[in-house]
Amino acid sequence: MTPTAGRIAAAALLPPFGIYLEEGAGRPFHIACGLTMLGFVPGAAYALWRLFRRPSRAAA
Repeated sequence: MTPTAGRIAAAALLPPFGIYLEEGAGRPFHIACGLTMLGFVPGAAYALWRLFRRPSRAAA
């Protein structure tokens, strides 16, 4: 599934929220929280990376 503009904006502006919208409150969400606490840029980079690297579930 291609990321929507809203999810991309959420991942860029509020990294943990962007991960939460896409994957829920699992391990990637907690990693995004930790990286965002260390600095905004690592959290945002991780959130965008997770958003764009996920394979499409519809194709499976």
